[in-house]
Amino acid sequence: MASGLESYINRTVSVITCDGRNFVGTLKGYDQTINLILDESHERVYSSTQGVEQVVLGLHIIRGDNVAIVGEIDEALDARLDLSTIRAEPLNAVVH
Repeated sequence: MASGLESYINRTVSVITCDGRNFVGTLKGYDQTINLILDESHERVYSSTQGVEQVVLGLHIIRGDNVAIVGEIDEALDARLDLSTIRAEPLNAVVH
């Protein structure tokens, strides 16, 4: 997986972690254990009763053993979303 991340460097990505959190930021680097460095990052906190809350984090490191999914975000499409109107149940943690 680590070699597949090379094309995401300096692009906006969404990272879903094994504990059910969703981080969005610019991928600045990674290592062989898939520890990720995100810059200009924020966490999107979902709720079934309120809109999506965005918690600003800035420079953030995510441990590789907690990474479930990494995907590139279409910034133009993401900018058109009205996150205050989106309702969703928070993700559950991955159970092994």
